[in-house]
Amino acid sequence: MKEKAPKVESKPQGKKTIKLKKKTIIILILVIAIPVLIFSGYEIVTYFIDSAKTKTQITNTQTQAKIKVDPTKGEVTGSEDAPDTPYWNFIKMDLINVDFTELKSQNSDVAGWVTLDGTNINYPYVKTSDNDFYLTHDFNKANNRAGWLFMDFRNDPTEFGRNNIIYAHNMKDRTMFGSLKNTLNKDWFNTESNRVIKMSNEKYNTLWQIFSIYTIVTTNDYIQTNFQSDSEYQAFLDKIKKRSYTDFNTNVTAQDKILTLSTCHGSNKKLVVHAKLIKIATR
Repeated sequence: MKEKAPKVESKPQGKKTIKLKKKTIIILILVIAIPVLIFSGYEIVTYFIDSAKTKTQITNTQTQAKIKVDPTKGEVTGSEDAPDTPYWNFIKMDLINVDFTELKSQNSDVAGWVTLDGTNINYPYVKTSDNDFYLTHDFNKANNRAGWLFMDFRNDPTEFGRNNIIYAHNMKDRTMFGSLKNTLNKDWFNTESNRVIKMSNEKYNTLWQIFSIYTIVTTNDYIQTNFQSDSEYQAFLDKIKKRSYTDFNTNVTAQDKILTLSTCHGSNKKLVVHAKLIKIATR
């Protein structure tokens, strides 16, 4: 008969071994946490520095622009709306006239000025040979995560095409297009005069009537600029008008030229505003 092997009892871990393991875990946590904290701190500091620079540049550009009210009647353009719609009041609104002399001396990329009531948008916009540079550079062309307002490189900066597009970041401090989200609020919509975008460039002063506002999962289908036919363009207009969160009671046809404002909305969406040209005056 075989004898049973004696049981070997495991010795309890010593206090020194437990302390060593605890120290090792703490060191590993610190090794991971410290770089994260340093990076987060750097990001926060950089954000506030960039934000301060942006706000200073906004103030400077608004001072240098010398924006004047332009009561010129101008030419009424675009498709006419029904007699009882806001269109007939909008076309009576004054234009803005901006002196670009000082702005152009600072940045030759300046292409125009855009303002939208009910938001903080009252800035010059720029245009260069791509849609990348001003995502990370400010009005002074310095590195800045806030970027600046810029026109799509495919657009003509003075002669308007069918779809004229301006982009900017949705900044938390509400600079750039950070206040464009106001357009989703009922209070903004209920103030009728908010629904007109005023623009000025070196050749024209213009009014644009908003006809569609929406958020959408990121796509490029609303920034098409070239159309092979009137029917293709009309189908495009019908599509973007149908997306609107509300009906602006505005007629849009293939004879209209439109303005598109585009910014991010959350991590994977865009906030888009479309308006049609309703009044234009040569400077």
